[in-house]
Amino acid sequence: MSVLSSAQMQAAEQAAFARGVSVETLMDQAGAGVARAIRQFFPKPATCIVFAGKGHNGGDALVAADQLQRIGWKIDIRLPFAEDVCSKLMLKKLNVVRDTAPSSSDTIDRAPQTIVLDGLLGTGAKSFLREPVRTAAREINRLRRDGNVYVFAVDLPTGLDADSGENDPDDSVIADVTVTIGFAKHGLIVDSALNLVGRIEVAPLPGLWPDASAPNELVATPSSLSPILPRRRFDAFKNEFGRIGVVAGSKGFVGAALMTTEGALRAGAGLVEVFVPDEIYEVVASAAPVEAMVKPVRRYRDLLEEKINIWAVGPGLGNARATEILNLIENATQPMILDADGLNILAGKIETLKMCRGPRLLTPHPGEMKRLMDVGKMARAGIARNFCDKFPVTLLLKGSRTIVCERDKPISYNTTGNPGMASGGMGDVLTGVCAGLGGRGLSMYDAGRMGTWVCGRAAEMSIFQHGASEESLLASDVLANLGGAFNELRNPSV
Repeated sequence: MSVLSSAQMQAAEQAAFARGVSVETLMDQAGAGVARAIRQFFPKPATCIVFAGKGHNGGDALVAADQLQRIGWKIDIRLPFAEDVCSKLMLKKLNVVRDTAPSSSDTIDRAPQTIVLDGLLGTGAKSFLREPVRTAAREINRLRRDGNVYVFAVDLPTGLDADSGENDPDDSVIADVTVTIGFAKHGLIVDSALNLVGRIEVAPLPGLWPDASAPNELVATPSSLSPILPRRRFDAFKNEFGRIGVVAGSKGFVGAALMTTEGALRAGAGLVEVFVPDEIYEVVASAAPVEAMVKPVRRYRDLLEEKINIWAVGPGLGNARATEILNLIENATQPMILDADGLNILAGKIETLKMCRGPRLLTPHPGEMKRLMDVGKMARAGIARNFCDKFPVTLLLKGSRTIVCERDKPISYNTTGNPGMASGGMGDVLTGVCAGLGGRGLSMYDAGRMGTWVCGRAAEMSIFQHGASEESLLASDVLANLGGAFNELRNPSV
């Protein structure tokens, strides 16, 4: 799923029109995609306040409103422009919503939530806002701040430049989810736009085809990820799905080993073996999932002889045996995911990465990344590219918009997740999930992209479908909802 400039998006639209695709067809597809995205987060009918601009962006929002209204949502339309200056197609969609509105005495059982749909301005608009859009944008932000409503932006938040990510510093709409139409726009993924854009969902337009040249940037979506994880054959057996070796845990950090282990199991690993120091063996053996095998380890260099398909090294490991761990990192021929103390140990001997005998996926958070290299004031994408140009590894740079990078491949931006994931244990789960996917035969690049997406989506499901909140969300909630995330990945249109 390529990331496009506004010029590339316009060229794709013009090519579609030349093939006979109508503007209204694209608008109907866009609006349907927005409605579908809203229902992923709010499956039960609720109240939607629609701020509709005078052009196509407003029309997209009104199509979404019509689809929601037909399944029981209460729609409140707010127009900042007089109707006599609105486009004909926008007015057509507005009249459809009005004509299908239920009577005032309807008895539909609705959820208590209210969402706001920002359909004020689209891709061609500039970042500096003028009246009456400025007042409407301020009202959206007031509702989000004071009314605790959830804001969905259509294509991009009003006040954000689609190419640069520049924004009106005072009045740009702050979105919780941006449903970008057709393809993600470059301005949505720049670091400075993160807190305005929120979570990214792509509403595909089947009649829109981008330039065929190889992209430099991608966003991870179900439709782009599902083909790399085919369904299992009916005669499959466990050895086909990898034997995972988890090297994790130390005194006081048993939980890290346990969460990594369960993450690998729930990502489809055939077998998981957990190698822990003698002093915590009994505790881990009694607390580990019964599906895993726990083994005490006296010398980490002996692990080079184990019949393992992929390693997960580092969570809660400590640095007491750093020399042995470095030897394992360098000389294991199998793919390896490195996290937490595995990265901290590596930071002191970073040139080891140039001598590793197998593929390596590094999963640092920003603090760990600063220990691996001098990041200066570089943007996160620049950090990732520079690191991968220097070392022959795959880098998964964690954050609210996690990046996966590998030399000679497009940078991939994750689209799922929420601020509730800023808590202990989330990285341990991700390490295990990536290892489990690697055991299924995915490359380190694809395992990182898919692992990040499913963990983020599982966190969203915990909040929007199972009663968790950003404050209460735990890594164990993510583990519990991985199955739902994988199911959604396989059925991206549902």
